[in-house]
Amino acid sequence: MSDETVTSAFLIIGNEILSGRTKDKNLGFLAEKLTEAGIRLSEVRVVRDEAEEIVAAVNALRARYTYVFTSGGIGPTHDDITCASIAAAFDLPVIRNPEAMRRMTVHYKTIGREFNEARKKMAETPDGAELIDNPVSTAPGFIIGNVHVMAGVPSVFQAMVLELLPKLRHGEKIQSRAVSCTLGEGVVAEALGEIQSRYADIEIGSYPYFRAGYFGTTLVARGTDIKRLEAAAEEIRQMIRDKGGEPIEARPEEAEEAENAG
Repeated sequence: MSDETVTSAFLIIGNEILSGRTKDKNLGFLAEKLTEAGIRLSEVRVVRDEAEEIVAAVNALRARYTYVFTSGGIGPTHDDITCASIAAAFDLPVIRNPEAMRRMTVHYKTIGREFNEARKKMAETPDGAELIDNPVSTAPGFIIGNVHVMAGVPSVFQAMVLELLPKLRHGEKIQSRAVSCTLGEGVVAEALGEIQSRYADIEIGSYPYFRAGYFGTTLVARGTDIKRLEAAAEEIRQMIRDKGGEPIEARPEEAEEAENAG
């Protein structure tokens, strides 16, 4: 494990996401697994199936973050242009990857289906790419530079992420402390901002809720330095008391629900 901050971005590719026809199910899974690995997900973008847009996004993100992950657009149809677009971003030719061809030839022979030209398109990668294993349907993703290209189908994407993560450099795991209270955000906002100003290395989020007939706020502090995190959490607890409330330690699942709702 490294003390260095490891950062990442997620690029979701597909017209169907932007039209609302398909609901993305990959972001939440990826974010959770990256957090467990100490890899900070810092940016998410969604782009259409347009080569210029994909190239621009990939080049911008790969220059800024340790890792870039993509989903979508590596299937057998005409609108699956992710491979060609990412090859263009690296100024590389597209090839039919010999190892991908070998794996898929065996796969289609085993299941008794024709390995036709459309399916062979899924064996294409930029020249020099490393494959990402696909234990679900064999057709691999690939890695070129710091860009990791994976399928959009959630079951395949998730399997690829689990295959990939052990091979990546991990950072310090991000820890969290969550404190709830029955005070509204408007009551705690100013004092919470003052606490945040003293803890620039700690992310402090405020998440309002309504349950059991009353409003309240869950305050979540996140960081890698446990001593600093505990100090910030204690200041949050004292701030709640000073405002006339009672700090309630939130369970981990409550903190997660608060952040998801926020």
